[in-house]
Amino acid sequence: MHYPPPHLETERLNMRPIVAEDAKTWQAFIDNDEAMEFMRTFFPPDMEHQALYWMGFGLKRYFEDRYGMMALIDKKTGVMVGMCGLLSQVIDDVPELEVGYHILPQYWGKGYAPEAAKFFINYAFENNLTDSIISVIDVGNVKSQRVAEKNGLFREKQTVQLGDDVYVYRKFKPA
Repeated sequence: MHYPPPHLETERLNMRPIVAEDAKTWQAFIDNDEAMEFMRTFFPPDMEHQALYWMGFGLKRYFEDRYGMMALIDKKTGVMVGMCGLLSQVIDDVPELEVGYHILPQYWGKGYAPEAAKFFINYAFENNLTDSIISVIDVGNVKSQRVAEKNGLFREKQTVQLGDDVYVYRKFKPA
């Protein structure tokens, strides 16, 4: 199976691989203090290049077969509203498959994160990519914790990832 697929969709979203040109749109996420509150360990201090770095890191994941985020495009407007996808991770020395999601602040509260995350959780299980999926969420990021819980993930443990205190949420593949 090749990841990312060229196109996926939900009821309201088209999903496609990210491209470097998405950095211009993604700058609105980078420039928002509330959106970046829990992302501090990922990026270089140079604000001007953070969105490009984010896209480059995502593209690198594709090429290294470590999955990656996909752009979420609203079907009605054709506008990019965020990113979601599968991410290979190592948590406490254990390889894991994570569902990650980030929504541009102007689209928060519209249900895009739970919709996209649910799709990717099902995608991982239906394609036999894993027997369980996780989300790694900063202990202070209550909004993302709610998204995980809406999709049936439970808080399994607290640990440290990249120097940050995080919760690991998990969902097992249905029998």
